[in-house]
Amino acid sequence: MKKPKKKIFLSGHKGMVGSALLKYLSLQKESKNYEIITRTRKQLNLIDQKKVENFLKKEKPDEVIIASAKVGGINANNSNPVDFLYENLMIETNLINFSFHSGVKSLIFLGSSCIYPKEASQPIKEEFLLSGPLEKTNEAYAIAKIAGIKLCNSFNKQFNVDFRCIMPCNLYGPGDNYDLEESHVIPALIRKFHLAKSNNKKFVKVWGTGKPKREFLHVYDLADACMKIRKLSKKKFKEIISPEGLINVGSGKEISISELAQTISNVVGFNGDIVFDKSMPDGTMRKVLDISKINKTNWQPKYSLKEGIIQTYSEFLKNTNKRL
Repeated sequence: MKKPKKKIFLSGHKGMVGSALLKYLSLQKESKNYEIITRTRKQLNLIDQKKVENFLKKEKPDEVIIASAKVGGINANNSNPVDFLYENLMIETNLINFSFHSGVKSLIFLGSSCIYPKEASQPIKEEFLLSGPLEKTNEAYAIAKIAGIKLCNSFNKQFNVDFRCIMPCNLYGPGDNYDLEESHVIPALIRKFHLAKSNNKKFVKVWGTGKPKREFLHVYDLADACMKIRKLSKKKFKEIISPEGLINVGSGKEISISELAQTISNVVGFNGDIVFDKSMPDGTMRKVLDISKINKTNWQPKYSLKEGIIQTYSEFLKNTNKRL
């Protein structure tokens, strides 16, 4: 009798992270041995507890990867804290809880580096979680993600399952959100500089002082790291890589917002001035992850920041007419 294929449910497959994960799952050598299950938001409302429960109990996946979340930049987080807290809590709680009750033993939960304290020592180690106050501008989102991590860890402790939590640094790449009201810094700047160039503007206004430093990772590099992490044995991951079930993924390199703006300006070909609006919030002044644990797997990012921005801008141009 032919052995049934392993089922992998990937939530959020239409988003930037989810679409990259879908691509990389499909490229794995063993992909012929598993079936990737996906659902759009219209097909399955992840905030609806009963629908998530019924779906998972019917499909009975062997593995779940949670890439679905409500995400956004400083402005969106600051303006809509209820949405970011409530929606993310519901999505992750429903998926993690009912995955367990449907027999799932292996799960990956994608979080964010914003879970760490605002004044955490740099580079930020996984064990710094809950060691100090959070950055106020994205506190609601961070609290929701911390709850997801703790829920995964609690299931591991109480029921000896293998629920792993991956915390990436700031991500960018194909499939990003370029809405100026909701986007993160790289897609927002790409769109601002593109519009300024197209309309022959003399300057582009950038939020804050330009002094904060950030670490960025191309979404394909994150997907590659996730494939590496999910293939580790339970014993190796727990005992050697990450006893607390939490692992950082980043580039290990940081750049100031002012340098980033200049890099994007150069890639786009905008020749005007960059003006920093110091009346707007900077957010955390410095945030770079300690990636010593992921480095134990011999994983390294493949995209340099400039290469990644060039690739991302090229993708943006292909879809410009759809967006603007």
